[in-house]
Amino acid sequence: MLEKDAVGLTDRVEGELRRSIGDETWSQGSLLPSENELATIHGVSRTVVREAISRLRAAGLVQTKKGRGSVVLAKPASGDFGRSLASVHSLSDRVHLLELRRGIEVEAAALAATRRTEAAVVSLDAALGALSEVRVEASDAVAADFAFHRAVASASNNRFLLEILDSLGAAAITRPYVGEDEQDSAHLTRVLEEHRRIRDAISARDAVGAAAAMRTHLDASIARLERS
Repeated sequence: MLEKDAVGLTDRVEGELRRSIGDETWSQGSLLPSENELATIHGVSRTVVREAISRLRAAGLVQTKKGRGSVVLAKPASGDFGRSLASVHSLSDRVHLLELRRGIEVEAAALAATRRTEAAVVSLDAALGALSEVRVEASDAVAADFAFHRAVASASNNRFLLEILDSLGAAAITRPYVGEDEQDSAHLTRVLEEHRRIRDAISARDAVGAAAAMRTHLDASIARLERS
């Protein structure tokens, strides 16, 4: 179970790690400190550190290698909007972020349905499969969720839509996936079904259906966030 306000702590740690990579405290190719070391440095749990690194991994800034740790791949882009997400803490900020995603991703889903390739559908299926296999780790759920949305943007064949989503990064996935209790399991089941409807509409080249499915998913995400 994550500690209280774990999402806010993760936002803070991710922002600090991004700044350290950006100012080359850790340059490209260097190894980040271990999870234990980072937890001590930032005064948080290893779970929070793991989630923050997962976001960096999803954004393409680090790569985690088994038995070695996380290696810096690249610096955040200049003016990277994702860095400002470290200041997103309030409920209203999170709702506004989902509203921004709705404005971007509904159009991306519609374009994906008209432009998708077979390879794009394979990517959607891979991300959906990874999300369906998530059981406990919040970092795995966030990474898999973001990977699906990124695959939709990629399928739109509009590089600017993809770049905007990448600038938001995995930190845009605002609903934490925590624990193993019934509520969290039910949440993941609902999210998975919402994603599957988006995938099916894109696969069927149904632009209207894909846009509607994406809007329904993000509207439901806003409602879940407000209830939580």
